[in-house]
Amino acid sequence: MAIINELIIDSSIPLVSVKMELFSAFDLYRRRPFWFLISLVFLLLTLLKSRVVLSDPNYLIGLGSYDITGPAADVNMMGYANTDQIASGVHFRLRARAFIAAEPKGNRVVFVNLDACMASQLVTARVIERLKARYGDLYTEKNVAISGIHSHAGPGGYLQYVVYIVTSLGFVRQSFDALVDGIEKCIIQAHENLHPGSIFVNKGEILDAGANRSPSAYLNNPDEERSKYKYDFDTEMTLLKFVDTEWGPVGSFNWFATHGTSMSRTNSLISGDNKGAAARFMEDWFQQNGIGNSYSDESVVGGTPRRVSNIIPDRHDNHHELLELAASFQSPSGQPATKILSIAKRVRSALRQADKPGFVSAFCQSNCGDVSPNVLGTFCIDTGLPCDFNHSTCGGKNELCYGRGPGYPDEFESTRIIGERQFRKAVDLFNTASEKINGKIDHRHSFVDFSQLEVALPKQGGGSDLVKTCPAAMGFAFAAGTTDGPGAFDFKQGDNEGNAFWKLVRNFLKTPGKEQVDCQHPKPILLDTGEMKKPYDWAPSILPIQILRIGQLVILSVPGEFTTMAGRRLRDAVKTLLMSSGNSEFNSDIHVVIAGLTNTYSQYVTTFEEYEVQRYEGASTLFGPHTLSAYIQEFKKLATALANGQSVEPGPQPPDLLDKQISLLTPVVMDATPPGMHFGDCSSDVPQNSTFKRGDTATVVFWSACPRNDLMTEGTFSLVEILQGKESWFPAYDDDDFCLRFKWSRPSKLSTHSQAAIEWRIPQSASPGVYRIRHFGAAKGLLGSISHFTGSSSAFVVT
Repeated sequence: MAIINELIIDSSIPLVSVKMELFSAFDLYRRRPFWFLISLVFLLLTLLKSRVVLSDPNYLIGLGSYDITGPAADVNMMGYANTDQIASGVHFRLRARAFIAAEPKGNRVVFVNLDACMASQLVTARVIERLKARYGDLYTEKNVAISGIHSHAGPGGYLQYVVYIVTSLGFVRQSFDALVDGIEKCIIQAHENLHPGSIFVNKGEILDAGANRSPSAYLNNPDEERSKYKYDFDTEMTLLKFVDTEWGPVGSFNWFATHGTSMSRTNSLISGDNKGAAARFMEDWFQQNGIGNSYSDESVVGGTPRRVSNIIPDRHDNHHELLELAASFQSPSGQPATKILSIAKRVRSALRQADKPGFVSAFCQSNCGDVSPNVLGTFCIDTGLPCDFNHSTCGGKNELCYGRGPGYPDEFESTRIIGERQFRKAVDLFNTASEKINGKIDHRHSFVDFSQLEVALPKQGGGSDLVKTCPAAMGFAFAAGTTDGPGAFDFKQGDNEGNAFWKLVRNFLKTPGKEQVDCQHPKPILLDTGEMKKPYDWAPSILPIQILRIGQLVILSVPGEFTTMAGRRLRDAVKTLLMSSGNSEFNSDIHVVIAGLTNTYSQYVTTFEEYEVQRYEGASTLFGPHTLSAYIQEFKKLATALANGQSVEPGPQPPDLLDKQISLLTPVVMDATPPGMHFGDCSSDVPQNSTFKRGDTATVVFWSACPRNDLMTEGTFSLVEILQGKESWFPAYDDDDFCLRFKWSRPSKLSTHSQAAIEWRIPQSASPGVYRIRHFGAAKGLLGSISHFTGSSSAFVVT
């Protein structure tokens, strides 16, 4: 029994499952001793096969997840800075996912991954305030990291600096609150789920989920340095696997660099893009397959794990009987509903989960600065020819040059494919993870003013040169955008001169002084954001840097987008310092990962050589040509303190600008329907007696109300139900599913009427049967009251 106990502790098999097997085995012993011995041998072999290493669980681990979707209407999306990209529905919902790793009687760290464009200083500060109010000094800015996946398809308006909220018409309180609330709740979940467990790490290579979108800048790096690497983008995924002593595997977090720009600058549906999709796929895969099952094409169809077909047995009724059954369910008039109904009907509703932690999978961002998921290359939309290599233009115009994803011209398909490629690798790494994380948990954090930081640059012959960073500024090539989302007018990438007209426009806002121009050289300054203070700060200057240590894993939390080579230099500098520190805990086995867009946002960080080329990334490197050297210097200070067990100075506090925020987004005044109509009524139903095949699209349009009235947090706007028996409807697909799209529209900006179109692209994994589509919403009355409603389509058959 001692051997069995030891194997149980180290196995990936949940303890409850092992206990059940043992009870069954001992019951069998009383009845049939021979078969008991056979069962016991089988159990031992199973445990031996699934065990990873013979040692006790050494950490407390806890994971959590919560909805952060935010307003699905009227709000500008964050990422492309395209004023026309206004949210008008949901592709799939956004989530915050967290893990906590703690020593039983020592340090702990929290890492939160957001299906959002980036973290925000203001959001991070408010979350820390709430955690301190609840837990005291257990969770602070020192040991909590909040990171964004860089999806460009989420609501904006939640950052505090002017330049990041201009296109969203200022601050958007709903976006901000959804993030703060969701992050706090997912951390609370993780805290309440803390339980003895183990963590494993694994690495693998993905070659087809990213491509360098600024290769001409990358080529400006030294030949000797580039010769060390096979590719001009990072191909490595690093994954953590969390195994709870009682429940078995409870989650995974991985870091891999590729932009969240599979969805284009014209998309208006809220989406987690490729990384959010990958997380959905993996969580559904685990729910369906459980422990120890590998990825296969049978477990995933069209990028979406088989789920419903395993929950609901296939119906074998003939088609005529199904049509008769469907005909008995015609679309009723819209009905009043309760807020909880949308949550209760959700497919993955916590109200229906067993009393155990849900599996949480996060696909985190890394040094993605120059890495695009549009891997087919860049082409001119007018001629179909490749874009100019150096400037990404077509006949001199940058707005005609676009990158193509693997599903071109379908951006949803590109999102699915890039998400699935990351998901496939994560499943492989998850199933083969064997290196156990061991060692201390620790952290270091400091705020640094990057606006005029002295940096010592080592000389080849010894000694150093002293240089400085600059107040933030954005170059002309920033306005050119990228091949993922080109800008407008006559801007172009690779511009280190600018032009007279736009300099006149710039000078109307702020004319940069000679010292600033010289400091930022060769960047021609378009916006001198670091020195623009009206109505309040346009750009950050004080930024957080942070190191989290979990055994032999070291996470570098950076507040921006490092390019491929910039990330490599930072990782190598920290790893080299730790290995040469004299601390035997840091040897060649340590893993160093970069967590991009973490705790706040300050745009890009390129190498000195890439900065000279002044493509988009260089023009968006705020603090001048020595920005990367400044980061390396300051992170080496944190790493030295970490290795030597020393504390670090907290540094200057960044400003809190919440009270200064301005919002020009108009509120929802009221909602109404045409005479004789009710909220939730079908304005366009499925055809009568209709039959759809898998692969078809079923569309229903409802009279609706503005989604800003209720974000349906942890609920759903759209739902597909399947009929069980002759009168019971079972939820099958909802807002969380890749195959279902909620599209909201109004005839004009000031209209009180609106409609919700729900499109179900019927997956190959759907079970044959009778289905209907439902919509949940909330309407605002003239006096401000909110009334929830629901509507349903007529039933239809899927064969």
